[in-house]
Amino acid sequence: MGQSLSQLYVHLTFSTKDRNPDIKEIWELKLHTCISSVFKRFESPVLTINSVSDHVHILFALSKDYALSTLVDAVKKESAEWIRCIGHTNKDFDWQDGYGAFSVSHFQIDVVTRFIQNQKKHHHNKSYKEEVDEIMEQFGVIEYDESYFWN
Repeated sequence: MGQSLSQLYVHLTFSTKDRNPDIKEIWELKLHTCISSVFKRFESPVLTINSVSDHVHILFALSKDYALSTLVDAVKKESAEWIRCIGHTNKDFDWQDGYGAFSVSHFQIDVVTRFIQNQKKHHHNKSYKEEVDEIMEQFGVIEYDESYFWN
């Protein structure tokens, strides 16, 4: 019998719609739990997750059985529904349409984990847009078109 194996680590990031500061610190840990549960259901365990008021970063191991876009769509849809249900001020919450997903070498997991865990400190000096621009440059993403990504 054949065996299919994969070891694909992904650094995923996406923002709130229009980068509005809609993620509230008081419930962000519950949001992380909600997001992690979707990943678990898709057999793609989260290694670390963190957020600030306008975006989320997630490092996870992508299952060989699911497409990245299918997983991201489910995570954004279910977490947005959860946020809309936790209070009347959140009823219009939404995520941006796009996302950034970057492959991570097994040897870089600790580096990316620290980067994600230090998001709050990191964003005292840098905006999410500045951060994404740097990531795009670092990964050599030539298809990056701001007019489509930032919606």
